[in-house]
Amino acid sequence: MQLLALSGSLRKESFNTKLLHAAGECLPEDVRFVFADCAGVPLYNSDIDKEIKPEPVAKILQAIVDCDGILIATPEYNYSIPGVLKNTIDWVSRPAYKSVLVGKPTGILSAAKGPVGGAQSQGHLRQVFSATLTPVVPSPPFFLPMAQDKFGEDGRLIDDAVRHRLDRYLKDFIAWVTLLSGRG
Repeated sequence: MQLLALSGSLRKESFNTKLLHAAGECLPEDVRFVFADCAGVPLYNSDIDKEIKPEPVAKILQAIVDCDGILIATPEYNYSIPGVLKNTIDWVSRPAYKSVLVGKPTGILSAAKGPVGGAQSQGHLRQVFSATLTPVVPSPPFFLPMAQDKFGEDGRLIDDAVRHRLDRYLKDFIAWVTLLSGRG
């Protein structure tokens, strides 16, 4: 199985990117984890959305085609998802109802400095995915509040309780991806 990891943050020391790296450490050996980067994706403009896509878009499109499921970690900006993540989704959700996102199993994680852990952003991201026909894992959501206290100076997850919750979430996600892919 191959999962695509996508961070909704561009920040070098992003808690959400760190959370994805922690998720990669929790995966079983038979699951491959590939990262995609939203940083170079141009602002969506239908004038440049042609058969040949800008290179950063083409890379993400191919990564989605090649994966069995997508794992997204998103911060919360003003009770919603960051513009860079929404922009990337806008690019890969074309053509409508026939895009690479249709039917692609997706999991959502969020980490935030506040006590709610990005709950609002997850709700908005689920709403966006309902428009792209992208199924989101039905298990309880994974929020990481007070993220600044959960990682060491080396960027690694240091909270064992969080690691246990993350491991359980990923096991549920992998089982669901397996079920949807017809492998189970």
